[in-house]
Amino acid sequence: MAALSPMMQQYFDIKKQHPDKILFFRLGDFYEMFYDDAILASKELELTLTGRDCGQEERAPMCGVPFHSYENYVARLIAKGYKVAICEQMEDPALAKGLVKRDIIRVVTPGTVIESSMLQDDKNNYIASIYITEKKAGVCFADVSTGTAHATVLTGEKLGPEIISELCRYSPSEVLFNAAILDYKEVTAYIKQQLACSVELLDEAAFAPDACMEEMRAQFGDAPEKTAGLAPESPAFTALAVLLGYLKETQKKGVERLKTVHNYAEAQYMQLSPVTRANLELTETMRGREKKGTLLWVLDKTQTAMGKRLMRAWIEQPLVNVAAINARLDGVEELVGDSVARADIAAALSKIFDIERLMTRTVYGSASPREIYALAATCEQLPRLKALARPFGSAEITALLADIDELSDIKELIFAAVDENAPAMLKDGGVIHPGYNTEVDELRDIVHGGKGYLATLEAKLKEETGIRTLKIGYNRVFGYYIEVSRSFSNQVPANFVRKQTLANAERYITEDLKVLENKILGANERLAVLERQLFDDLLHKISAELPRFQKTASGVARLDVLTALAEVAVKNGYTKPVVDEGDELIIEEGRHPVIEQMLKGALFVPNDTVLDCGDNRMLIITGPNMAGKSTYMRQTALIALMAQIGSFVPARACRMGVVDAIFTRVGASDDLAAGQSTFMVEMTEVAEILQYATAKSLVILDEIGRGTSTFDGMSIARAVVEHIADKDGGMGCKTLFATHYHELTDLENAIDGVKNYNIAVKKRGDDITFLRRIVRGPADDSYGIEVAKLAGLPGEVTKRAKEVLKVLEATAPNADKVTQLDFGNFEKFAAAPVPSELVDKLTAVDVETLTPLEALNFLYELKQTLVK
Repeated sequence: MAALSPMMQQYFDIKKQHPDKILFFRLGDFYEMFYDDAILASKELELTLTGRDCGQEERAPMCGVPFHSYENYVARLIAKGYKVAICEQMEDPALAKGLVKRDIIRVVTPGTVIESSMLQDDKNNYIASIYITEKKAGVCFADVSTGTAHATVLTGEKLGPEIISELCRYSPSEVLFNAAILDYKEVTAYIKQQLACSVELLDEAAFAPDACMEEMRAQFGDAPEKTAGLAPESPAFTALAVLLGYLKETQKKGVERLKTVHNYAEAQYMQLSPVTRANLELTETMRGREKKGTLLWVLDKTQTAMGKRLMRAWIEQPLVNVAAINARLDGVEELVGDSVARADIAAALSKIFDIERLMTRTVYGSASPREIYALAATCEQLPRLKALARPFGSAEITALLADIDELSDIKELIFAAVDENAPAMLKDGGVIHPGYNTEVDELRDIVHGGKGYLATLEAKLKEETGIRTLKIGYNRVFGYYIEVSRSFSNQVPANFVRKQTLANAERYITEDLKVLENKILGANERLAVLERQLFDDLLHKISAELPRFQKTASGVARLDVLTALAEVAVKNGYTKPVVDEGDELIIEEGRHPVIEQMLKGALFVPNDTVLDCGDNRMLIITGPNMAGKSTYMRQTALIALMAQIGSFVPARACRMGVVDAIFTRVGASDDLAAGQSTFMVEMTEVAEILQYATAKSLVILDEIGRGTSTFDGMSIARAVVEHIADKDGGMGCKTLFATHYHELTDLENAIDGVKNYNIAVKKRGDDITFLRRIVRGPADDSYGIEVAKLAGLPGEVTKRAKEVLKVLEATAPNADKVTQLDFGNFEKFAAAPVPSELVDKLTAVDVETLTPLEALNFLYELKQTLVK
């Protein structure tokens, strides 16, 4: 077999180090891919597959992308779950002796993206690290693009669900873990089915204590337990150290950007299960997975990318500390009270760029001249922003103002160094501002003056030779040349040296032109190198101020969120809730924050809610479908959640004690991927509530027990109600329970703390009107047939349904007058032919799936067919 060419041998040596990644191999102005990578990339990116000589008989399959637009292609591969290794030329090919040196400068994975073109401005991109040992889990989430990390330790018998809860809170795009996670099947199933993220099972050597301590010291200094706030024996210490090691391996440089570690306890935030987050539609709708129609859509009126990410984080992580909640509420209240200052602050915020991600690209050395100039433009807004917010005296605003550094020295440095008309790409030149560096100015004079010299020389030669078509040109192959059309070739002076012959002209050089060329081209090359060097030095100086930028970004983001919450409160007529340590949840004229915004030209009907852990522990809500039971229960949960993120709420008044968790069981759906029926999904969710809810939780139950037979379902529903409402042996937490089992309304007289409510309905003949008002007492009817009529069922169907209903009610075991259906006297039908309609119905029915009630209805229907 023929030997590989030196370049292809170099390719294989590098590819061997990253066999599981697509290798972008820099060749001139392109990143090329070869062999299997090329075949895969050509398919995924719809690129033309070509070939290249590689020293062997068969050409190597090859495809490529332009290096200046590679980000778009990498983004598409990352979105499909691939990892990409970027192999760069480590020296100038023009100066290289022999084969150009190449090496991996970075591995791009879903959790390590920093390019703005690959990221959503309003959403963090987290990579997670999970280390499980001895019934404990260290969990760390880091956003490489913003340089922040969050770490905690989870303990207890419910470790699996707790890990899932944290994964749901941060929604990482990449997860690292040790082998112990394989024992937690529910966690691996959740990662696989719900997160759809990239996963990496690391060798146990990566979790060795000595290796972890070395990583932490390299990142945080000789005493990482103090600077990072994590004890070496903590599993969170290990999780963070392993994450740092992975980032250094893949990113090569820039990992020093990750300096801010927020250590949090699980108890700091309200617990929200994945089911609850989905049911309440906090950040995405259940059907379309869109932002519109969510709580985030209503509240997010922020002006900065940093504020948008923080608003999402606040909604995902409601507080449970009363003092912290009220500090936020006080800040919002101040901004609500001054509309002029609020508008001015919003206007100033709108001119602020994404400090966090700009600084990340600065530290990595990949920031463009325009991005650096944008950073200075942001710094220019900070003094005005602080001046506008300074009159407010709340503790929250005072604290965030202390974090905002005006960064005047950085602003002056950038404005002095970078030209305001700097190009997007450094290679295009013209980046350094005139007057910043003497040598740059001198070289520019030579370059620009050289063009003037060329024009002067051209005019002089035309006059001396009398050749009016003579012109001086340039190309990369020959450099500068004198071109003379063929008709004047007999007038060319003897000192002109022929360089190239064209169809209609000849090209020459002279000694004077060569001297001038060396001067101009040397200045150009030196200028490009010097601008690169000065710009890199500038990035290094800015990077050294990273802690100041990080604190400033945090302060700006918090001010942005508070201002947005104040704006929404004023615009939508929200009120400040009273949040305390009590157990009450009292809402006067509460409204659903999302639905009231979705209604076009219609008023939302407000409702009161009175819940506590005493006489009003559980509200059993009855009434027809579509009347508003689910909306009422969800709005109660959302109002409680909004209050605990520090937002005003859609109500006339609200007083509540902090809830530690919200649990919801709403709707019915199959989980076919997991092999679970509607009833199994329902019971699994109810079981989770019964296991994890506490006396301080808020529970929302909408129709449990419907996935099985009537009596089974009613029995389960009653047992669940009794357990939740029981303060002694059960839970005794605040609960809203909607049901169609009217028999359960008897529990008000049987169990202390249970109260009946219903959705008021106005009935006129066969027509009903939903009043959307919740009132005391049980519903007097389910109005199922009337609702079916509203939904558009044909009149003959609803009429027949009423006939069947009368028979069923008459034959019910507890009917006042028991009547038996007359199924006798079949003799008279014996000789008659069996109607084809009857045969069709019997053929179509699946007897094994009929419930007892459905079977009775079907039997009655068959008799009516025979009677016709």
